[in-house]
Amino acid sequence: MASPAEEIRRQLEESARVKQGFSNELIGRIAQFAEKSAAALRAGGKIVFFGNGGSAADALHLAAELVVRLRTERPGLAALALTTNPSVLTAAGNDYGFERIFSRQIESLVAKQDILVALSTSGNSPNVIRGVEAGRARGAYLVALTGETGGQLASRVDLLLNVPSNDAQRIQESHITIGHIACSLIEQLAHR
Repeated sequence: MASPAEEIRRQLEESARVKQGFSNELIGRIAQFAEKSAAALRAGGKIVFFGNGGSAADALHLAAELVVRLRTERPGLAALALTTNPSVLTAAGNDYGFERIFSRQIESLVAKQDILVALSTSGNSPNVIRGVEAGRARGAYLVALTGETGGQLASRVDLLLNVPSNDAQRIQESHITIGHIACSLIEQLAHR
């Protein structure tokens, strides 16, 4: 059995390896996400993030980076996470089922000029898929942050940001890295 220090080093190296394995194509898609998001914000749209578990926390985190600030002092940017209102989540879950906790919110909050960002390590979460389908019906631009295969979300979104890993921990670490990079670029581009 490895010592705790050896295990820490192994995990740090694995995390770095996944991020260093981002293809030029994925990097280009991250840039496209930032550019499309900044354009949507300039046009009066907003960025809406959602996901389950750790991805729900990432959705909250990334929305906060845009609303408050990440690197520069600037006006707030319109972003929100669909996991912030327990009353809405529990009412939708009770009245419509857990599979509709996001789609019901998207039906009422998302418009054509918006960017809808689904976070799912597997790409197969039924409530996230239903949320994307609701976003498609509303005419939003659909983005998914997933693991390597993209799961069922891969064929349902306009832009797939799929991390080259099948390990949920490494995928979530990479999602927040992608999110920080994209938010930094969005800050620079949104007020041009």
